[in-house]
Amino acid sequence: MQQNTAATGATARSNRRRKVSAILAGGLVLGVGAAITLAAWNDSEFATGTFGSGQFGIEGSLDGTAFSSSSTAPGKTLAFEIDADALAPGDTVYAPFAVQLEAGSTNAADVTIEAVSAAAIAADLTYTLIEPTAFGCDETTTGTALVTDAATTASGPTAVFDLPAVTTPVYLCFAVTAGTELDPSLTGAVTWEFVGTSTTPLP
Repeated sequence: MQQNTAATGATARSNRRRKVSAILAGGLVLGVGAAITLAAWNDSEFATGTFGSGQFGIEGSLDGTAFSSSSTAPGKTLAFEIDADALAPGDTVYAPFAVQLEAGSTNAADVTIEAVSAAAIAADLTYTLIEPTAFGCDETTTGTALVTDAATTASGPTAVFDLPAVTTPVYLCFAVTAGTELDPSLTGAVTWEFVGTSTTPLP
């Protein structure tokens, strides 16, 4: 009888171990199943912007009416008085000009001017830039002096005016004066560069 009891106990312990093993195995399987069901869903949403640059440019006119762009030197030829090629010390000669924003420009502009010349005669020339209220330029012209008695040799850029609206010109008058030390038999050209820098967007 004791042997049978021992055998029965051994059998019971063996059965319990099998049940525990089965339960553990089942738990592992359940754990794997739980990991699979926790996988997240994915979805995407896209947004696209389309971009382009605005337009910007300035242009000049010799008559205050017909405007065009001259973006490289020497640009347009100013119509100084006929004796501009025969200056004597103290002489002043005049030429009109106008600048405006090109049609289609999307920003206003601040404008600077710089005179540049490597000619020997330029060392004895100065210029004044006047903004009259109408197109035209001679010794009787009055208006706002934007530049006064400036050198015509690499004078550096000077802020002169702004352009707040397209095709609305600023009229200008160049007055170039020969110095008292002007030498005879000199010739040469002076180039003025207007640079427009975009500022606020136009309405």
